[in-house]
Amino acid sequence: MLSLILKAQTPVNYTISFENAVHHEAEIKAVFPNTTSDSLHIRMSRSSPGRYALHEFAKNVYGVTAVNKDGEALKIIRQNPYEWIIANPKGETTVTYTLFANRGDGTYSQVDETHAHLNMPATFMYAVEMLNNPAEVTFNTRKDLDWKVATQLKHKSGTTYYAPNYQYFFDSPTEISNHRTRSFEVNSNGKDYTIEFVLHDNASDDLFDQYFEKVKRIVLAEKKVFGELPDFDYGKYTFLACYIGNASGDGMEHRNSTILTDTEGLADGGMKNNIGTVSHEFFHSWNVERLRPEALEPFDFSKANMTGALWFAEGFTSYYTNLILCRAGVITPEEYAKSINGTFNYVWNSPAREYFNPIEMSYQAPFVDAATSVDPVNRENTFISYYSYGSVLGLALDLSLRQNGLNLDDYMKKLWQEQGKKEDPYSIDDLHFTLSLYAGKPFADDFFNKYIYKSEMPDYATLFESIGFNYTQDQEKVFTGFTANTHNIITRNIKKGTPAYEAGLDTGDKIIAINNKNLDNEHTAEKAITDYKVGDVITIKYSRYGTERETKLTLTSDPTYAISLDEKARRKIEKHRNAWLHQ
Repeated sequence: MLSLILKAQTPVNYTISFENAVHHEAEIKAVFPNTTSDSLHIRMSRSSPGRYALHEFAKNVYGVTAVNKDGEALKIIRQNPYEWIIANPKGETTVTYTLFANRGDGTYSQVDETHAHLNMPATFMYAVEMLNNPAEVTFNTRKDLDWKVATQLKHKSGTTYYAPNYQYFFDSPTEISNHRTRSFEVNSNGKDYTIEFVLHDNASDDLFDQYFEKVKRIVLAEKKVFGELPDFDYGKYTFLACYIGNASGDGMEHRNSTILTDTEGLADGGMKNNIGTVSHEFFHSWNVERLRPEALEPFDFSKANMTGALWFAEGFTSYYTNLILCRAGVITPEEYAKSINGTFNYVWNSPAREYFNPIEMSYQAPFVDAATSVDPVNRENTFISYYSYGSVLGLALDLSLRQNGLNLDDYMKKLWQEQGKKEDPYSIDDLHFTLSLYAGKPFADDFFNKYIYKSEMPDYATLFESIGFNYTQDQEKVFTGFTANTHNIITRNIKKGTPAYEAGLDTGDKIIAINNKNLDNEHTAEKAITDYKVGDVITIKYSRYGTERETKLTLTSDPTYAISLDEKARRKIEKHRNAWLHQ
């Protein structure tokens, strides 16, 4: 029994070096403590916290060797692509390997002479039997490049850091670069927390200061939603922002930190375009990291992780993303109203609701969340992003609650107090039940039965009217349902129910003529359509697989809604709107 206790307390030790960063390689040594079994199973993860699809990180690992404590080489057996089985380890085992890493985002790792951007599941092997062991990692930084370490891992000494187990270790991205930092203190429930912003960007200090002021306002506005900050481990939360040309646009939440990556630096559009990700990811420190779907707890690194609650976990977070920017004064109410348009029309006009409700859309995450495939899919007709779907439902729930003197903020607070603060993972039944406690059973049953368990849409016309938002359609603007490039080739899968779908057009078709008028790069299909009106039946000549064909297409009115702030709203409605946008 004593040996088991000692084993559980013995850390796995890693050392990572970057001498060949110019060629995107890292050299990694992992020392696994004594094992009692006759084989040691070492793996690379197949998934990463915050992502739901499979990511085969083992493909970037090579040069694997293993030796025992006496330096004797150990035999390595391969039975699957992501596992190395070390036979007869006989005590402490040291594994070394080379990692190729060249994608800087929220899932993968990137090593070059600008930085070592490390997502732990994409970087470090683990022993199946040691997932509950602590982990220690020493980063051999490039002093010639002025690299410094930024991470949510606990600092031990020098460039060595510590995690209590692999759930924490693999949830702890690390940015090693010549970065700058800003920080401020926030008091919550009598305890001071440090909010730190790490910036890897070539922007001036003045721009960084301006950006950080926005970050501070966002943090305080989100704290107001839940009434308090989470109890951040080690008393600190860290934004890891990497805004450089070789990064890839992304954001990924973690327990006490977040990764923010983009090709746009603050001086190149990032001041405006990157701040929304800050809002979204910090909201996740409550909603997802602690107010957590039960299907994601604990996270399984060996497979895709699926939950039916992403419409809430990601979708409601997406609803708050721009609302918080408005409340924090980062965008205006007019800009907020405009920001709703794209998401709303995408959801409202999607035929996918015919196939899946929000829970079932959430189940699609392993196929769409940075997942890769080579065969075409029919997403335009069968899938609505749970980010977008949940966002418009969050909007509807908030506005519906406000018609009854309630609001979504207080529902989120109640969920936080009941389950998030206690870190008691929730089910969808819990979300339903808590709404019943907050707003009454009839209200909660109506919302969940219509919009969560089914795919109905709320009465947005009435909801928008209640807060003084214009909600109109241009009934005279013609609509074909296809999108064609300047060569008149249809470039996107056609949505079910549109004129183009009913006319039998498809992706890749080249439109040659409309009503016998030939098209070219100047006289395009898009321009030609403007000569007609709603209800007209046009003849389209097109080419498919080298064969010319002809079809009839009936033009309809554009189904797109335009949503904007009503500057002339009645004073009572304006007051109601201000209470929402400035709460």
